[in-house]
Amino acid sequence: MRLAALVFAALVLAAPALAGGRPSAAAIETKLVCPVCHETLDQSTAPVAQEMKVEIRKRIAQGWTEKQILDEMVANFGPGVLSTPAKHGFDLLAWVLPIGGAMAGVIVLGLGARHWARTPAGPAPPGSPALDPEIERRIDEELERFDG
Repeated sequence: MRLAALVFAALVLAAPALAGGRPSAAAIETKLVCPVCHETLDQSTAPVAQEMKVEIRKRIAQGWTEKQILDEMVANFGPGVLSTPAKHGFDLLAWVLPIGGAMAGVIVLGLGARHWARTPAGPAPPGSPALDPEIERRIDEELERFDG
């Protein structure tokens, strides 16, 4: 009796671990894009997307891994069927360029802010030409109108 309880407990505890190896259809559907409407399969209602979902469920029932299913879909529909680009080869540029561009933008803005902060913003240095007295008088009159 004790041995039977021990075997039963082992089976109960092992079942979730064994089931964890099977891919879920929902997880795979978020990683694939419908070739017609370009939405992820979990959101698409296009007939092609529905057929792809049926194939995914068939493959899961046959014991295929997630990688095998994704590889088959890429073989059938091309690499554009993946919702995220691959992280190797030429597709790596899709990850590197936006991040690199954002970093370059931050650096340029930082350098620009540093330059603008160092630029003097006060009265003209003593050797610079003064304003024409007529222009200075007109500026003062305009400022008086806005102040009053």
